[in-house]
Amino acid sequence: MGSVWLGNSCGGQSGSRSEWAKRQDPAEDMAAKVFESIGKFGLALAVAGGVVNSALYNVDAGHRAVIFDRFRGVQDIVIGEGTHFLIPWVQKPIIFDCRSRPRNVPVITGSKDLQNVNITLRILFRPVASQLPRIFTSIGEDYDERVLPSITTEILKSVVARFDAGELITQRELVSRQVSDDLTERAATFGLILDDVSLTHLTFGKEFTEAVEAKQVAQQEAERARFVVEKAEQQKKAAIISAEGDSKAAELIANSLATAGDGLIELRKLEAAEDIAYQLARSRNITYLPHGQSVLLQLPQ
Repeated sequence: MGSVWLGNSCGGQSGSRSEWAKRQDPAEDMAAKVFESIGKFGLALAVAGGVVNSALYNVDAGHRAVIFDRFRGVQDIVIGEGTHFLIPWVQKPIIFDCRSRPRNVPVITGSKDLQNVNITLRILFRPVASQLPRIFTSIGEDYDERVLPSITTEILKSVVARFDAGELITQRELVSRQVSDDLTERAATFGLILDDVSLTHLTFGKEFTEAVEAKQVAQQEAERARFVVEKAEQQKKAAIISAEGDSKAAELIANSLATAGDGLIELRKLEAAEDIAYQLARSRNITYLPHGQSVLLQLPQ
């Protein structure tokens, strides 16, 4: 009896466990299906997001875009600012900066009188937006590196060769204007606009600089010598005028003596005596005594 009960007891326990497991399996299957659905949805969402993201591109302010198509090549349409769509893998946007940018181009060339000249040209440039497809096709994205140094060197050598070294200094404004006009016209053939062209640096070779300094010193010495000569001439003229005045005065005095006799001499004596008396009268240490009279001085005894 005891063994039968044990057997029935064990059989009852195993049955209850299997029933509990059967009741738990549907819940786990449902949770697994839910998680699987969420994973598939997330994966699909990620794929869709990646596709959408790869199909969008932005063109910032002051920039333009050119589309390269793998099947049709570079398109003639220039894309403006904003967010735009493209076909992923098939199309690719090439972004260009259309704002004015500065560039310094140093050039060593020769003047008309065969003097070495070091010139630095500062250029503000930007591409023509409508010609960006042609620029990208014929020149490339680094169009400024390929075009500006070559045409700047060419124009500067051509213009500087028309002027002497001295004229490059005295007529700098004319030189700058000619360089700007020629360079602007030359850059337009490549689809570039030059907003400003200016000469920022202009120096000459050591020999020419020393020659200019020596010339300046010589001119200063010449000016100093000319001043000394002019001063001597003026002093000579002053001495001649003074001598002529003394001669004229002596002649007038001689004529007066011949006409009036000793009267002029007496007049000069009286004038001299009057002046002496005036000077003595102003002195405190002078005492006048009457002439021809006896003066008694009472002296203490």
